[in-house]
Amino acid sequence: MTETPQRTRPLRVLAAMSGGVDSAVAAARAAEAGHDVTGVHLALSANPQSFRTGARGCCTIEDSRDARRAADVIGIPFYVWDLADRFREDVVEDFVAEYEAGRTPNPCLRCNEKIKFAALLDKALALGFDAVCTGHYAKVVMLPDGSRELHRASDMAKDQSYVLGVLDERQLAHALFPLGDTLTTKDEIRAEAERRGLAVAKKPDSHDICFIADGDTQGFLARRLGKAEGDILDESGAKVGTHEGAFGFTVGQRKGLRIGTPAPDGKPRYVLDISPVDNTVTVGPAAALDVSALTAIRPRWCGTAPAGPARYTAQLRAHGGETEVAAELVDGELRVTFDEPVRGVAPGQAIVLYDDSRVVGSATIASTVRTADVARA
Repeated sequence: MTETPQRTRPLRVLAAMSGGVDSAVAAARAAEAGHDVTGVHLALSANPQSFRTGARGCCTIEDSRDARRAADVIGIPFYVWDLADRFREDVVEDFVAEYEAGRTPNPCLRCNEKIKFAALLDKALALGFDAVCTGHYAKVVMLPDGSRELHRASDMAKDQSYVLGVLDERQLAHALFPLGDTLTTKDEIRAEAERRGLAVAKKPDSHDICFIADGDTQGFLARRLGKAEGDILDESGAKVGTHEGAFGFTVGQRKGLRIGTPAPDGKPRYVLDISPVDNTVTVGPAAALDVSALTAIRPRWCGTAPAGPARYTAQLRAHGGETEVAAELVDGELRVTFDEPVRGVAPGQAIVLYDDSRVVGSATIASTVRTADVARA
């Protein structure tokens, strides 16, 4: 495939500046490329003090100030936009509801879909901007017919296309990722920020979930949903322990099970299933986590939806590897079969399909077929 230049004229660009080093360098590069850039920091909490404090690169008062200082150095206008209500409804409440239903959501992916490339993009377009710029490591490629494709970043070690797999062609047409083409280490990005005089050059990267201040997801969910004691069962249905809420577990989890009785074979046990209906958690051996197929719902395509069965590679986690699959869209659902079993796939996670480096699209995992169940059938 021959790539044509992604942009042919200077654009009015709204740069989403989190307060971290990546978004600051992305904004600086966009301005250096000749675009008319305006920086914006998203206030995502009605009470920023309730979000993570310290140099985390997202959502805090300190981050807003860091973003403003970076914009001043770059020499671009800067604003803070309040999207707290939309963020609470579309990301935080969705996160809680998904865990309550026994699923494992990805809030960063949901934020990209609903906030950065929906609420923010819609407002930007209404104000006359051409594109939204972020510090994600991914590439938008313009084809000769003017359509766009989303591709992995040039540097696979930093690729973030997985969390952008929810973007459709309209959103890609107004997306700018200045870091996606660079084969540089994070240290070199920091060195570039330092050369540009950006104080965020040495700021630590953000980790975990921005709206859980102490990083304790289970505690956050317990405060929102209330503790509810239930049973931990083994594969035979025998009780082996208790818990304070099935919502506090994810499929594949090993640590924090607090099971007093060791497994007969002495090997570790993992969460196999979560049942919100009767508030039970089922545990078993690692091999029981192997999945051979899945069904995913709510597919979103980065371009035209594929027709008929096809071969792809798939990614199941933001920092996971690729696996070979066969996939087909059937009655609006994505049916996926793995060449080799994969382990620890949880309903609620996103599966993102790739054709070489091109992101085909994503869908939300609804159900899985366990290899052990197929063998017993």
